[in-house]
Amino acid sequence: MSTYRSSSVGSFLPLRSRTASRRPQTAKPTTIATSVASQDIVCAVCESRGVSSTIGLALINLATAEVVLCQICDSPTYVKTVTKIGVFEPSEILFMSTAAESKLRYIVQENLPDPVFTFLDRRYWSDKGGQEYLDRLAFPDETDSLKLTLGGNYFAACSFAAKTLKYVESELQRVFAAHSLRIKFEPSQGSMMVDLQTIASLELIQNLHNAKSRDSLYGLLNQTLTPMGARLLRATILQPSTERVKLTARYNAVEDLSTKEDMFVSVRQVLKGFVDADKILTSIILVPANHTAQYVEQSVNNVIMLKTYVSAIKKVHQALGAAQSDLLLTIRELCAPGGHRSIEQLIDDTLNEHVTYQSKPLDLRNQRIYCVKAGANSLLDVARQTYKEANADAMDLIARLGGRDQICFKGQRDPDRNQETQDITLDLKYDSARQYYICIPAGEPEPLPDVFINVYRKRNRIECSTLDLVKLNQKISDAHNEVISLSDQTIQDVLHDVCQEASVLFRISEAIAMLDMLAAFAQLATSNDYLRPELTSALAIKAGRHPIRERIHSSKFIPNDAYATSQSRFQIITGCNMSGKSTYIRSVALMTVMAQIGCFVPAQYASFPITHQLFARVATTDDLDSTVSTFAAEMREMAFILRHIQPGGMVLVDELGRGTSTTDGLALAIAISEALIASNAFVFFATHFHDLARILSERSGVVNLHLSAEITHGASKMTMLYRIAEGPLPDRRYGLAIAKLVDLPPEVLNVAHEVSQELGLLAERRDSKTRALVISRKRKLLLSLREQLLIARESTMAEEALCTWLKKLQDDFAIRMDVIDQDIIVTSETREGTEEEAGRSYETSLGLNPSDCGQDAEPEWT
Repeated sequence: MSTYRSSSVGSFLPLRSRTASRRPQTAKPTTIATSVASQDIVCAVCESRGVSSTIGLALINLATAEVVLCQICDSPTYVKTVTKIGVFEPSEILFMSTAAESKLRYIVQENLPDPVFTFLDRRYWSDKGGQEYLDRLAFPDETDSLKLTLGGNYFAACSFAAKTLKYVESELQRVFAAHSLRIKFEPSQGSMMVDLQTIASLELIQNLHNAKSRDSLYGLLNQTLTPMGARLLRATILQPSTERVKLTARYNAVEDLSTKEDMFVSVRQVLKGFVDADKILTSIILVPANHTAQYVEQSVNNVIMLKTYVSAIKKVHQALGAAQSDLLLTIRELCAPGGHRSIEQLIDDTLNEHVTYQSKPLDLRNQRIYCVKAGANSLLDVARQTYKEANADAMDLIARLGGRDQICFKGQRDPDRNQETQDITLDLKYDSARQYYICIPAGEPEPLPDVFINVYRKRNRIECSTLDLVKLNQKISDAHNEVISLSDQTIQDVLHDVCQEASVLFRISEAIAMLDMLAAFAQLATSNDYLRPELTSALAIKAGRHPIRERIHSSKFIPNDAYATSQSRFQIITGCNMSGKSTYIRSVALMTVMAQIGCFVPAQYASFPITHQLFARVATTDDLDSTVSTFAAEMREMAFILRHIQPGGMVLVDELGRGTSTTDGLALAIAISEALIASNAFVFFATHFHDLARILSERSGVVNLHLSAEITHGASKMTMLYRIAEGPLPDRRYGLAIAKLVDLPPEVLNVAHEVSQELGLLAERRDSKTRALVISRKRKLLLSLREQLLIARESTMAEEALCTWLKKLQDDFAIRMDVIDQDIIVTSETREGTEEEAGRSYETSLGLNPSDCGQDAEPEWT
């Protein structure tokens, strides 16, 4: 249920949302992936007053100590703001108290799944406070540039102040160490805008039908080996880059990794040993106001994990020894031993050499006990000896209990069998809740001796304890706590010094995350035969494959070509049911996203223009939560797209208008298509409205394509070819063929066939070409030729290949122009014949006998 919290002067009062009673829990798919779902993100939102909406955002990830600041000049519908917030999926959203009833708050509430709101007093939203926190928390070498940036972004600074001052320090009672917080300013430009509905429809992060399935783009690409790499991959998919230089650098790095097998194997092997560096560093720099025993114990764990992290960095430097791309060389330089030598030396002087982070509870406890070197504190050494002796006593106790003739079942002899009882097989186990306990295999005879207490019987074992073991556990626990307490001062000194170098360690963590993501891309490229794309002004794909469907149907998937330029920007794709229209348009969109995150794509050749917006209207289900029908939902989505689409965007439309009557659906499809053509965006429009293809066929920028199928043996068998072909769908009456295959009654099929023939004849008479349409085809062909020549001028083809291509282009142009000229002749002859026939019919209707008259004779009336 949606809830928000309101506060004034530091008080927090839970309140029910106004919409809670009428708005059930939403079933909208989330964009969070299971591997990164534990992030705790808080967002502060500050809005300007006036007609032009300027929104300041500050998002803090409390799990990774990262702050993202953004200031957006948005439209009245706040589409950019909602998209940006939705990508991060904050667990709580902070608003100014005066914005409790604002339009922005209600729009955010309606578009995000069950947000929790907190309203803060206006005095906490201060740009001066934001600048002061920036001085205290930002990395020293980034402070000046961030202050300059925030100086011109007043609302982002206000959001930063409210979030840091009120939420983290007052509500969570935590303080960041000085100069240790990662702060990034992300402008609204620089990344592709992908709205939340498109993220769900294209299954970028999560499968629509099964949330646990890996059949999504994130599930496919997530070959990462570190938590940092998985988080970076998710963020990159949701915000693909539009910076050509950045993408080229990633392509070069992936190519470098995929072509050097030894380096690639070494990098993947090194990355397997990394702990979650971001969370470790966050735990170190985010200090609670009161030091509890739990915090002291966790601090020791953090230092051990930090040692594991720092010791693995130099291996990355060594693994990238053969790197040649600029991005890999930059990562290698960041991981050089000189950059973190002071931290490594500090840890080596304090911790024992062989201490590493362990996942098993008992091993981790032992590592905490012995992490600090001996001799640092004599009392610490004594406490360790006590701990060691108590553990040895526990082992001896189990050995005595399990020894022959030490304990037995009731009586020394079995009265029924007249034989001595068997020994008991005992195992000493440990978990963090019960500490040491005894485990007995289930096959041992019962009842157990009275010495055993707290007995729990499970399927294949019995778990229990003894009074002596309980006392030893308490002794061991006291010794453990004493060791941790005596180690605390040494550990805190180490952590204080590490905080001074936090910026270096965070940068290395980001570099390792980038390396992990690039190595995952290289893994995909080599194992799935992916190709490096080019960045050009045209979308050209040869033998492209749907990356997700290809994995599911690896032996059956049929690749297809795609080509789109400004003269073929609106592509109408027709075809019968199940012919692959949806798969075709989705594959183009998914490959575009892959290309703009720096990944290779599943094709034999691919070039892409930089796409700044991606919209998809492909859902076909009713929105039951909002009591909205399929047709109303798709009209709402199309209204959203038409309001925000711009040149340089891409739109996918699948089966628009089929939720209403054929006449209304076609009319709306034509009107919406006209608007999309005028937007100069790339549009892939899959439809069953064949009249749409006919009506728009002569428009500049429109191309008709279809997915082909074959009907054989008198329409008794239909074969889907899943091949894209030029032109509208041939009139093969595929629907009637499918109806015949499902064994409808013959009389129904006969009537349907007769009606279809009559409608076809009407369409033929209606489709007679006029000279104006033929001339528009000629103009369209000339514009296409001009565009092809411009592309050829900018191409990097060899001279011989270019000459061959130009000769083929010339021949194709001549053939197509001749076809158009022939159409003009046929059209003229048809019109003359039609006019003559119409004249004869008119004369006959008047009783005129033309054979009785000369050419100039006057008609004779009867």
